[in-house]
Amino acid sequence: MTRSTGTPHNFYSIGISYRKADAETRGAFALSDTAIVNLLNEAKDNGINSLAVISTCNRTELYGFARSSQDLIKLLCVHSHGSIEEFDKIAYVYENEQAHQHLFKVGTGLDSQILGDFEIIGQLKIAFKKSKKLGMINAYMERLLNAVIQASKRIKTETQLSSGATSVSFASVQYILNQVENGDDKRILLFGTGKIGRNTCENLIKHTHNKKITLINRTKDRAEKIAGKFDLEVKDYAQLEEEIAQADIMIVATGAHNPTVSKNLIVTSRPILILDLSIPRNVDPDVRDLDNVTLVHLDELSKITDATLQNREHFIPQAQGIIEEIMTDFDTWRESRKFAPTMQALKSRLSELKEAEIKSNRTKIDNFNQEQADVLADRIIQKIAGHFANHLRNEDENTQEAIELLNKVFKLENAVHE
Repeated sequence: MTRSTGTPHNFYSIGISYRKADAETRGAFALSDTAIVNLLNEAKDNGINSLAVISTCNRTELYGFARSSQDLIKLLCVHSHGSIEEFDKIAYVYENEQAHQHLFKVGTGLDSQILGDFEIIGQLKIAFKKSKKLGMINAYMERLLNAVIQASKRIKTETQLSSGATSVSFASVQYILNQVENGDDKRILLFGTGKIGRNTCENLIKHTHNKKITLINRTKDRAEKIAGKFDLEVKDYAQLEEEIAQADIMIVATGAHNPTVSKNLIVTSRPILILDLSIPRNVDPDVRDLDNVTLVHLDELSKITDATLQNREHFIPQAQGIIEEIMTDFDTWRESRKFAPTMQALKSRLSELKEAEIKSNRTKIDNFNQEQADVLADRIIQKIAGHFANHLRNEDENTQEAIELLNKVFKLENAVHE
């Protein structure tokens, strides 16, 4: 719990994911970078002081403090193309403890469409950084994200949950390796060089010997940066139709909110495999009207069940153990926040008593040393406060009662408001 302008707020995680929402529905709730900024600004205007938003091919989620989950749901629906009625059918809402647990599962790859996908932690970092830039991340959420990052790092280094295929971008390469005969000799066209496109390109180079890879992006210089790294060919966006006609395999990762490839762009009768890695779908389903086209969407790619992925499931209990350990540390820190204001008020009250006592005895004691008296009294205050803090920290069941007793004995409520 936290407080903002005197109104209690709970921590929520609300959103939709691949678990219940198909690609079309996820596309309706997807948020562009501009939409996320607009959503955050509106949240701030409405008294929400800490909120992060993530929108990927697999999920759109909001994490933050609000008076009720409905405040966050309305924000999501206003800034996306989804409706509240649709949200209620396929969404999830987690509050406080469950919201913490969900964020840990997401950030560590346990809730990913491909188990162990660690790209999500980078996406969470970006989301929180964007919110922090707008002044929309409080100390609580920053501490929470750092705990999730710590869990992710430990799971990655201490388990084999991330071994083998770790993302949809690799799954597309895995599909080519397993399903396409002589894949190393096929002409591959990669359309879109954002993060997914870039990762796909790296996986193609790493896991195949294919050098017949051409890149096209609306912004050509972005494609050229990636191509230069791997010595690949880049073509202008205006040449897209021509390059499709020569390709055996096309990978689409454009990240647009409307289809960027339709059957009108395919003028060849040669067989072509198209892999759509985008949410919303960036390949119009009408390409299936063409007999020479095979279209595979990322939801189908994510169902790969090779031996490596099956082996990962053995490491789920170990990963969950790491999460529980780090969540316990976070809960300890969170509990300490409950009595932090009380300890500050106690120190203030003891300091007031010190000042009053020194003032009263300054003229009564011969050769009174103000400096020594201050140092000695401050040390005593620190020791007293330390004893109380240790007591509150170890008082598992009756912390609130102990805080109320301190408030009553030292009249700390008065000390806070004077």
